[in-house]
Amino acid sequence: MNAPRGDAPRSLTGLHVVDADGAKMGRVQQVYRDDATNDPEWITVRTGLLGMKETFVPLAGVRRAGDRLHVPHAKETVKAAPRIDADGHLDPSEEERLYRHYGMARPSAYGLLETAEPREGPGRGEVPDSGGEPGGGGAAGPGSGGMPPSG
Repeated sequence: MNAPRGDAPRSLTGLHVVDADGAKMGRVQQVYRDDATNDPEWITVRTGLLGMKETFVPLAGVRRAGDRLHVPHAKETVKAAPRIDADGHLDPSEEERLYRHYGMARPSAYGLLETAEPREGPGRGEVPDSGGEPGGGGAAGPGSGGMPPSG
């Protein structure tokens, strides 16, 4: 699951995120990389009343148009995503909960897809300590190479 073609993960930070119908959801706060591949895999979006919460959204199927990042999920689906602290690292169990919520298959460290049970109902992240274990999955938190983003 890669960032939109030609975009460096840092260039995604601050972009406006819109849902499949064009409804504004918030701004990209952080980009999370996969521990095994170092590829960008998730973003966090500041949502909620007064923009006080960060919600994880997968980068799969995302496209960029100017200063907007179009995600293939409904705003309601993103807002209903499991609440996971954007504290620098997604552990494999947290990541699995997110994949299930979005009805997506979880890629394994070996390039195979692991199926996820689709969630019921309507609709459809770089890290300071990558600490990934071989085959462990999990997305690293903000930053690159184990360092938090600068600037």
